[in-house]
Amino acid sequence: MESTALISSNSVDADSQDVEYRNSPHNIEAEQALLGAILVNNEACDRVSSFLEPEHFYEPLHARIFEAAATLIRAGKLASPVTLKTYFDADAALAEIGGPVYLARLAAAATTVINASEYGRAVYEMAQRRRLISIGEDVVNGSYDMSVGSSPRDLIETTEQELFALAESSKFGKGFINFGTALTHAVDMAAKAYERDGGLSGISCGLRDIDNKMGGLQRSDLIILAARPAMGKTSLATNIAYAVAKAYDPAYRADGSLDVKNGGVVAFFSLEMSSEQLATRIVAEQSGIPSERIRRGKIDEDEFHKIVQVSQELQNLPLYIDDTGGLTIAQLAARARRLKRQKGLGLIVVDYLQLLAGSNRRAQEGRVQEVTEISTGLKALAKELEVPVMALSQLSRQVEQRDDKRPQLADLRESGSIEQDADVVLFIFREEYYKARQEPRPNTPEHNEWQDEMDRVTGLAEVIIGKQRHGPTGTIQLQFEASVTKFQDYVADDHLPERFE
Repeated sequence: MESTALISSNSVDADSQDVEYRNSPHNIEAEQALLGAILVNNEACDRVSSFLEPEHFYEPLHARIFEAAATLIRAGKLASPVTLKTYFDADAALAEIGGPVYLARLAAAATTVINASEYGRAVYEMAQRRRLISIGEDVVNGSYDMSVGSSPRDLIETTEQELFALAESSKFGKGFINFGTALTHAVDMAAKAYERDGGLSGISCGLRDIDNKMGGLQRSDLIILAARPAMGKTSLATNIAYAVAKAYDPAYRADGSLDVKNGGVVAFFSLEMSSEQLATRIVAEQSGIPSERIRRGKIDEDEFHKIVQVSQELQNLPLYIDDTGGLTIAQLAARARRLKRQKGLGLIVVDYLQLLAGSNRRAQEGRVQEVTEISTGLKALAKELEVPVMALSQLSRQVEQRDDKRPQLADLRESGSIEQDADVVLFIFREEYYKARQEPRPNTPEHNEWQDEMDRVTGLAEVIIGKQRHGPTGTIQLQFEASVTKFQDYVADDHLPERFE
């Protein structure tokens, strides 16, 4: 028994020693070969400078040599063992392995500059593996040492963000593309618009006149949808989200990659309303039964069966709702990235921008700086994920002080960066809302005049395009049915089909 215990103890010690002395992934020979190639021909540095940084080297001395050589080359000077010698005369680490002679040996051992980029990628991949180990260690240590005020969810989101950043950085950056390539992309976009019903270059929002003015929702665009309370911001956003999700038409190319013909998977971040409230709105829109009656249960048996039928039809809709309150822009970005990895992504809706939080540092600098960080972050997320981001926004109260209460760009609340970062700014205006609050005393000439005005504006809404980088501005008229929170294309009375009574 004693010998067995001793063997077991020794094996455990041996295993722990193996783990303790296990070296981090590295490739010293690749580092030496790359540095030698750079010292022989400085053009080799250009082949790796777009993705390789000094911190990617495992050997600190190699990192310093690379940084010094790159600095000289950027300044238009020659980087060679002779010119670098001056910078490393007093370097103790270099002195230990032969001093400036080591630089000469690196250059002498260089084989060819052709393989410089391959050496660079080998160095970079080793650095990635070390970073993965570091993230894993942070997860382990964070799980052991979690404070009372933190939660596992915070650690998960931080880790996801770090992993996604690492995955994105592995693309080595796009760098410059020539104009011919850019033209090819532009023609491809035009060809897709030509083939698609309606001739849209972007995703259809389900409303004809908005699509005609904007060409659909464009990839990488930040779209701000702003209005005063009770104008129907959330209703329009929900209508658009439903239309995009319903039109989702995925197809697979010959190489197995996904090609979305129309529509898209929708991520709806509802910071104000619950997922149940949003679902009720969509059911009301599709069933034609007012959402207020659905919530209160004031429905008959036929209406209940209709609701069940509509719910079954909507069951597999690719619309994902996150109703977590108090999200930060970093958390929202991490969750959007995760959904794109797992399900794909065609549209992000944020309801609404002012309920998002920025980083603690920006929050301490003031609300204007925090909103600036949020709007900049949303635009960066749209470009990173290559999907349109529609962010709802409140307007300042100064709208109410004007006789003409139609919103303007200057009415956007809290930060000019919202107007600056946005590719498209849409305003919603419903004159009916204001007219209803100006009702004069009944049985007066003024009341009759007011009633005529109410009849003219009831059920009408204006969507004002206040800014559009790739199209015209202007006003679009829509019909709005408040009881079922549904926006529809406007049809003038003189375009209605003939009715027989």
